[in-house]
Amino acid sequence: MHAGTNTSLGADLHGHPSTDAAWQALAAPRLRRLLAAALLLLACVLADLATGPALLAPLDVLRALAGDPVLHGTRVIVWEIRLPVALMAVAVGAALGLSGVVMQTVLHNPLASPYTLGISAGAGFGAALAIVAGGLLPLPPAVAVPLAAFAFAGLGCWAVLRIGRAQGGDAQGFVLAGIALLFLFQALLSLLQYLASPEALQQIVFWLFGSLYKATRAQVGVLAGVLALCTPWLLAQAWRLTALQLSDERAASLGVDVSGLRWRCLAVVSLLTGTAVAFVGTIGFIGLIAPHIARALWGEDHRHLLPGAALCGALLLSGASVLGKLISPGALIPIGIVTACLGVPFFLVLVMRKRSEVAW
Repeated sequence: MHAGTNTSLGADLHGHPSTDAAWQALAAPRLRRLLAAALLLLACVLADLATGPALLAPLDVLRALAGDPVLHGTRVIVWEIRLPVALMAVAVGAALGLSGVVMQTVLHNPLASPYTLGISAGAGFGAALAIVAGGLLPLPPAVAVPLAAFAFAGLGCWAVLRIGRAQGGDAQGFVLAGIALLFLFQALLSLLQYLASPEALQQIVFWLFGSLYKATRAQVGVLAGVLALCTPWLLAQAWRLTALQLSDERAASLGVDVSGLRWRCLAVVSLLTGTAVAFVGTIGFIGLIAPHIARALWGEDHRHLLPGAALCGALLLSGASVLGKLISPGALIPIGIVTACLGVPFFLVLVMRKRSEVAW
């Protein structure tokens, strides 16, 4: 039943006949767009490696990546300094893009993003707590801050899931629980900022802005491992998520366990977002913007929408990294500031469009 439902559902969402030939006709251009987006992402990563305080020629970057012994200084810059940052931008963007599209689907809310659940606010409070505690912790700050951020992101996730399930597991219950946790963690974070020393306060503010520049290979490996675990599972749920896009009732009539699917998807989203935020701090709007761009390019079928959203998220954050370095080559502008400047106009346009649709 699943395979047949999968084919017919993908076609019916777009008003085309439910046949294999019609599906293949739809799938071919979408696959080409996925390939084009992947190639564009590779070009963006190359531009990220080439830009910075010392501009490098793209050909020199490629030779350094290939291990050319003549370009020893360039190899050190590319491999040790810029490559972890560029790869972290791709991994974090993909995680946030995936998280955003899944959240918008399971919560039936086009304005939803990973931060709706208060996960980012929980991570921010955990990081601030570790920064304020400082020398009282047995771990160095480079380890304690990400661990505390991830732990409190997980705590927020657990609270949202428990409250949401207690309310019956519907979309509204999870959203309301997330908003409540968001305000709670923001209040606690404000209290910590009020009590912190000037030095600790500066560190807290910088962390909350979001930054890729402290990324390490180990951190990139951890986030890549989380993506490698979560992405195949989400792709395996693609037809169920596409059915859920119609409505809870329609999905249930097709045999989807709506409440269980929603709970499991939000748990996976929390793992992806919590890991990403723990390493780089608060980066907003990627999880909101990427899914809408992906829907415009790949439609509602999650077999293409999920990888498309991941690619769009990676492209947006990688592009924001390049833009930040071009704006101020000699300074490290936190990536969260760049994404906010890009995301706020998009968010306002989206809100106004939804309001006009409601009015109509």
